[in-house]
Amino acid sequence: MDESEALTTFAALAQSTRLDVFRLLVTAGSQGMLAGEIGERLGVKQNTMSANLAVLVRSGLVRNEREGRNIRYFADFDGIRALLGFLMEDCCGGRPELCRPVLDEIAC
Repeated sequence: MDESEALTTFAALAQSTRLDVFRLLVTAGSQGMLAGEIGERLGVKQNTMSANLAVLVRSGLVRNEREGRNIRYFADFDGIRALLGFLMEDCCGGRPELCRPVLDEIAC
């Protein structure tokens, strides 16, 4: 991930509804959620949710799959890893042991 991509990703998360959607999809894990379920859970209208999901998909943090007439959304863990890798690229001046507490905090 380069700086431009990271800025796009941060911009996608810099809005309350999108951050809530992202966190909800991370929690949903590999099962993901249908767009309607996300909107219902967060109390967001369909057209607003659709626009926010599109921004998240473009950011690389969320992916989707069509299921007949529905679209299921998932947290894109490859995109999340790329963002974390960008943030941690020069971590601790080449002393990875100093980063261990951060890595332990974000590991499942």
